[in-house]
Amino acid sequence: MNRHSWSGVMPAITTPFTASMDIDLKFLRTHLALLVKEGATGIVTPGSLGEGSVLPLPEKVAIWKTCVEELGNTPTIAAIASASTSDAISLAKAAKAAGCRGLMVLPPYIYKGSWREMGAHFSAVIEATDLSCMLYNNPIAYGTDVLPTQIAELARAHANLHAVKESSGDIRRMAAIREIIGDRLALFVGVDDMIVEGIAAGAVGWIAGVVNALPRESVAIFNLAREGKTREADAIYRWSLPLMRMDTTYDFVQLIKLIQQECGVVGDGGARVRLPRMMPEGKELDTARLVIRHALATRPKV
Repeated sequence: MNRHSWSGVMPAITTPFTASMDIDLKFLRTHLALLVKEGATGIVTPGSLGEGSVLPLPEKVAIWKTCVEELGNTPTIAAIASASTSDAISLAKAAKAAGCRGLMVLPPYIYKGSWREMGAHFSAVIEATDLSCMLYNNPIAYGTDVLPTQIAELARAHANLHAVKESSGDIRRMAAIREIIGDRLALFVGVDDMIVEGIAAGAVGWIAGVVNALPRESVAIFNLAREGKTREADAIYRWSLPLMRMDTTYDFVQLIKLIQQECGVVGDGGARVRLPRMMPEGKELDTARLVIRHALATRPKV
């Protein structure tokens, strides 16, 4: 991968589980095939949506190898996140050995340090391999905010840093990054309910969540927005917003898997998550299903 490889809709895929809570590699292959058929340009796994924090290394390697084998020329991008820099480096090297072609580099879990510390962490992971890298900035979820000037600092220091996933929720960040470094990095939107606005601000890609359940509609929104077909994009976007907003809550993993289940995009194990996450129940479940089922009942033709 190079700078120009980072574009289009790249799903951050969910991790499917069997009834016994093993990884459902059979359905994973089916899911990957569907996403690529509908226009995915790359696959990111296992990030926050993929429950990467509760998957041991052997399971991550199994996922990466399955993706690499199934996807062929479509790149598998490994999400690299750990509480320690040394573990993150080991993950990066394991991802390369498994055949991944890119890395999405997250800040360290738990410790929220100074920029001197966070910058050193990012640099160490980016330098651990020669793979193309994306920096993931999500201060809302991780408590570490990488400012545009700091992103530029990393871009100047690392030739293999090619993209940034901007998930601060502040659309002004896109313009700020471009003002400092132009098009040196490919800008990606990282929150579903900001994709049209992000493209208008210069984004060339989308690390998407609800795409797991609705790949055709998600890719259509992206392509129409990139082509400047604002009215057509907005019609689908407005319809999808109640679902896309489920990508921005603390229980987004459970909700996106629930959308998948309602759409029939699950394996034999259905919508399952690993503890400490739990699927919604009672009124919470009823409310979520009401929103999802209303959206599916009014689903536009794409």
